Parts: sequence; structure tokens; C-alpha cells
Amino acid sequence: MSTPAATWTEADTKRAWQIWADYQRTNDVSERTGQAVGIDPASGQVWFGESAKDIVLHLEAEGIRTPLFFLRVGQDYYGRKGGGR
Repeated sequence: MSTPAATWTEADTKRAWQIWADYQRTNDVSERTGQAVGIDPASGQVWFGESAKDIVLHLEAEGIRTPLFFLRVGQDYYGRKGGGR
């Protein structure tokens, strides 16, 4: 069973980071640079898409509803808000 969003913990985040590090050690993701990656800390599954929304819509179509940790391949974050200048 997946962790409900309301109970997402720092441990979930750490587990997601570990899953991602392990995934990259065994899979070449260089051609996916810039794509979104969704990581499920409960199951260890990893999904790719053009955006977090695309990944969520794809999973919902398959009947999967689980909180995910999102990153952009090649970056240590998904998106950043910039300050207006």
C-alpha cells in the first residue's frame, strides 16, 4: 500500500532519493535528460514522462493512485520558481 499524501515523511523522500540513485546505477538515463521522473517510495517503481501531470494522468488511467516524488532527469529538483526581476 502506498503512503497517503497527508503522511508523506522525510523518510519517504530519502527512500525516493535512494531508489533514484539505485535506478541510475543500473539504467542509462542519459537519453531521458529533461524528462520528468516520478518515484514511488512505497513500491520502488519509477515512471517517466514529459511532465509530472503526464505521469499522474497515465497512472490514473491504469488505476494507480499513489503519491510520487518528482524530479527532472539530470537535475536534483523538478522545477524551481524564479523571482521576478
